[in-house]
Amino acid sequence: MDLATGAMGSLLPKLVELLKDEYKLKESVKEGVKSLEKEMKSMQAALRKVAEVPHDQLEEQVKLWAGEVRELSFDMEDTVDKFLVRVDEESESSTKSNKLKQLMKKMAGLFTKGKARHEIADAIKDINKQVQEVADRRARYNVDNIVARPEVVTLDPRLRALYMEVTDLVGISGKRDQELMNLLSGGDDMSKTTLKIVSVVGFGGLGKTTLVKTVYDKIKEDFHCRAFVSVGRNGTAKKVLVDILLALKIYESHFTIFNETQLIDEVRERLKNKRYLIVIDDIWDEKLWTVINWAFSKGNNFGSRLITTTRIVSVSKLCCSSANDEVYQMEPLSDDDSKMLFHKRIFSQESGCPREFEEVSRDILKKCGGVPLAIITIASILASDKKINSLDEWKVLLESIGRGLTKDHSVEEMLRILSFSYYDLPSHLRTCLLYLSMFPEDHKIMKAQLIWMWIAERFIQCEDAQSSLYEIGQNYFNELVNRSLIQPVYSSDDGLANACRVHDSVLDLICSLSVEEKFVTIVNGSCDTMSCQGIIRRLSIQNVRKEEDQTRPLRPESIAQVRSIATFASPAIDLLPSLSNFAVLRVLHLDGYIGSLGYHLNPGELGSLLHLRYLHLCGTGFDKLLEEIGKLQFLQVLDLPEHTRLPSTVIKLTRLMYLRIGRGSWNYDPPDGIGNLTSLEVLGRISVSSVSIVKELGNMVKLRELKISFDDLWLDLEEAFVESLGKMPKIQRVEIVAGDEDSSTPSMNLLGERWVPPGCLQEFAMFDDALFDTLPTWIRRNPSHLSRLFKLDISLYEVRQEDLDNLGRLPALGVLELSCSYARKRMLHIGGDGFRCLTSFYLYFGVDGNIVFQPGAMPKAEHVDVTAHWAVVKEEASGNNGADWFDPGIGMGNLPSLRKVKVRVDSHKMTVGEAKQAKAALENALRAHPNRPLFCVEFRWSIKEGAHDDDLC
Repeated sequence: MDLATGAMGSLLPKLVELLKDEYKLKESVKEGVKSLEKEMKSMQAALRKVAEVPHDQLEEQVKLWAGEVRELSFDMEDTVDKFLVRVDEESESSTKSNKLKQLMKKMAGLFTKGKARHEIADAIKDINKQVQEVADRRARYNVDNIVARPEVVTLDPRLRALYMEVTDLVGISGKRDQELMNLLSGGDDMSKTTLKIVSVVGFGGLGKTTLVKTVYDKIKEDFHCRAFVSVGRNGTAKKVLVDILLALKIYESHFTIFNETQLIDEVRERLKNKRYLIVIDDIWDEKLWTVINWAFSKGNNFGSRLITTTRIVSVSKLCCSSANDEVYQMEPLSDDDSKMLFHKRIFSQESGCPREFEEVSRDILKKCGGVPLAIITIASILASDKKINSLDEWKVLLESIGRGLTKDHSVEEMLRILSFSYYDLPSHLRTCLLYLSMFPEDHKIMKAQLIWMWIAERFIQCEDAQSSLYEIGQNYFNELVNRSLIQPVYSSDDGLANACRVHDSVLDLICSLSVEEKFVTIVNGSCDTMSCQGIIRRLSIQNVRKEEDQTRPLRPESIAQVRSIATFASPAIDLLPSLSNFAVLRVLHLDGYIGSLGYHLNPGELGSLLHLRYLHLCGTGFDKLLEEIGKLQFLQVLDLPEHTRLPSTVIKLTRLMYLRIGRGSWNYDPPDGIGNLTSLEVLGRISVSSVSIVKELGNMVKLRELKISFDDLWLDLEEAFVESLGKMPKIQRVEIVAGDEDSSTPSMNLLGERWVPPGCLQEFAMFDDALFDTLPTWIRRNPSHLSRLFKLDISLYEVRQEDLDNLGRLPALGVLELSCSYARKRMLHIGGDGFRCLTSFYLYFGVDGNIVFQPGAMPKAEHVDVTAHWAVVKEEASGNNGADWFDPGIGMGNLPSLRKVKVRVDSHKMTVGEAKQAKAALENALRAHPNRPLFCVEFRWSIKEGAHDDDLC
């Protein structure tokens, strides 16, 4: 499916499918199908040509023609799909041939809308007639059938540094953020002790959120409690108040049933006698602020600070109604800062803008008006290999921008600038980007979830047999990030981009385009896109309030052709009629109905969704799958809540590629026959106690990700697991949980000795009590073989110096979490030879062990979490010519990229005085680090209150 060409991409292969002998079509009918296929290819080429022109530059009759062709393609695909599904159902019968002939007569009438049943030949003729009528309205276009081989797209390596630079630049290298901090801290003595509100105001794209987040991160440690919450255009006071409580790490289940008054009282009580810092980002509604403002007592005399951001001046003034409060007006970037941001995105840091580009660069920046978002989006277009060195391409872009933002900072001009980045995308990426309008404002969109939805929608076509659909989807995601159209959200665990958000201005653009193209129908309480309900193809129900959702039920005639449903608000389910009304539904994503969904949704209805490819119920509390799930023969993704018991018929879902049950694990074995699911690429987390089930996993040769749990592990079970794991040549991520409170610590030595992981392995983790006695053989023998292993989380009974040396030779290792019961050598060293890519390092010693970072060690390590046995340090120092053992010999100063440190000090056998001196020495060493890292020093043996310096800890 493609925004530009409707359902052409998936329809054309299905027309070819109809020509197969198994459908026993007459030769005259086959000729009609061939003619239809040829004509639709021609129209597909015409639509692609139309799509290259910005929508506002098309003649009205061209828009109408393109829309008519796309709608026709959707109708045709729905009809063909119904035919193929029913044939597939009948093929299971022993009387397949006779019933198939009868069925084909019945299905003939489906090939043309609103007609009585005809023979299939008449149906094909009728379709050709409709196509011809549409085709006659436009001249024929030649079709270019050459398809370029897809290239692997990685994230732009400058991008993460860019986002850090944008943060600095939006603050103008300390000027702007210092101005804001001065407002927060300045004033007379009274203002320093009373609650002060600062409201940052400016239009979209100026970087209000980036600036405030930078300041928040700098000063938050000076406050007892802090919270950063987003509101958005459709935010409610109740949601904001609940989010504040959650951010304060306060959650009680009854908060969800509290009204606004009760929540205000709760927030006031929690903040009473506290010095707090709270940011409320992106307020649009004056009434909303009037309500939540009551949660903050003006009698707070502890110097608390409240920061708001908004695009609306009147809201900003309302926030700052007290004489102590201040408004901070965000202004566009200066010419110099705009140029710095623009050039950093296009050129490398080492080289500046070539002289011949300076004039056109200056003119482009003038039209961007100092708006960071506009500068980044335009720069991302020019940063491509095709355009970066082409002066003509730059000039063409300059001419196309128009007057830009130089005279009027209007939303329309912002969208106009953003639209150039949109129209610069290839057709398939435009479709994927517009699909993001299915998600609410400020929603954190998980990357894997988004890609699987794209796959179910047929947005991703696999031209290269060596690449999976998911891997191509990752390329799509990375390309959208590289073009600055989506903002990556990095995981705190491994630093990888595992999610994204869409900037408000970009969301405005894609929502307006989606509505105009009838691509997505959005219901969000404002009824913006429901005012003229026609045929709905995709339905997104967002933030619908209880008092609004019952006033506009969906009409059955408008939803008969819905392909995707995504819901994000609890009352929204009441808008949906019975699922049996959605005859051609491909994607069903239900979210946010914990505790209430089961009342509204009849589990038996799921079996009627014969075209369904994607089913997401995770987080809904709905755990009542019935045997009817086995009827969903086209299902590719099944994402379910915790504790959902899979029916035995799940083994019939042979097209299933993704199967996951909640964040926890199944507490029972999957059904026998699970090995039939040979198309699975992701499986997790399954709890297994049966050798036969473990052996069946070996049939899943396409598996890329496996999360498995063993409550009790014995030799036969481990042998079967190692054998099955060895049959998975594409495995990239393995997560193993083994052991429980009632079982002994399970050793996974067979896995460490016999398994030979493929070179594509990226992550390996073991949790709970699972451990290896020694470092696995597959790491010791040839670390370079694991050239893509990025994350390793294992437990060892014993660690040796050579083990650390071997781990350091893993060429791509970025995250290492290592727990050790015992260290062969009590003082281990990490030198400058290994761990060249490591960014996060965790090392835990159970008994006497210590680590020393030597000069040159871990040049990219930003996060370090280690255990220090100070008795070992003391002994080493005493044997080293009487060196001062209070000088922390672990060498944190040798880690040049350090940002965050945690040291767990084992102070056993130390006196209270020695412990205090050791703590002070370690903290002083960390404070002296040039990066000024955040740090935490934690003692495993506490110092009793009133203890003397000579007392033991």
